[in-house]
Amino acid sequence: MRYYIVDAFTDQPFGGNPAGVVLLDGNSFPSETLMLQIAAELRYSETAFVRRDSEQEFTIRYFTPMAEVELCGHATIASFALLHRVLGITGRCLCHAKAGDIYVEAGPRVLMQMTPSEVLKTIEDTEEVYRALGVCDYTPALPVMIVSTGLPDFMIQVEDVETLNRLPLDMNAISAVTEKHNAVSFHVFAFGNDGHTAHVRDFGPLYGVPEESATGTANASLTHYLQKNGCISPTGDFSFLQGEAMGRPSVVATRVTPDGTIYVGGTAAVVAEGELLAE
Repeated sequence: MRYYIVDAFTDQPFGGNPAGVVLLDGNSFPSETLMLQIAAELRYSETAFVRRDSEQEFTIRYFTPMAEVELCGHATIASFALLHRVLGITGRCLCHAKAGDIYVEAGPRVLMQMTPSEVLKTIEDTEEVYRALGVCDYTPALPVMIVSTGLPDFMIQVEDVETLNRLPLDMNAISAVTEKHNAVSFHVFAFGNDGHTAHVRDFGPLYGVPEESATGTANASLTHYLQKNGCISPTGDFSFLQGEAMGRPSVVATRVTPDGTIYVGGTAAVVAEGELLAE
């Protein structure tokens, strides 16, 4: 097995959101125990294990250092940018993931079709949510919702970008709230005046990911959430700036087509590669 370190949602090494990508040689995936061990060894928020099924068809499984997840946007972007670079894969591909089948346009810039988004729950009592963020005496203009585009994430507004970048977080409390509501992360956003649709931060300590610098699935969910709440147009192109507080700024682009399909896109930079020797 060959492994790679790929920074997604950036064209510069050491920016964006890093993912591990493992290209499999045969028809079988390693054991789940081994894939978890590899993900823990690489220490990135997600590691993608990629199996080629046919010329333009692939199966990908995604592992955090602690558990398997059904889908990961930035690791998918990283995987298909890598497949383009290493194997010359270009054009429309079919990707089988546990969250469902998705189509991906491979190339220097990757555009992935997201699974249909849905609002799973509106949180009526938001006190424990904002207490976990360390935000007091704030009444958001928009509701707190759990939205899924393959993974269920909290969508949480804060007052402004300065507040967003200085949150006095309680990671244990965030873990407890996400576990209570069967969610993966807190996806926290604020509106700015710089041409981006929103600035965002994403916290998933329950799954061993304190913060991610770019999250494709969560920003697809945020796009759906902002549409549902009348903040953006029903179709068009949108961009989300993430990772500022981590020193790894990332631009996650989303597109909504007239049929309501959401796509997440971006570039990626390959930083390192090696050979896994574990059997």
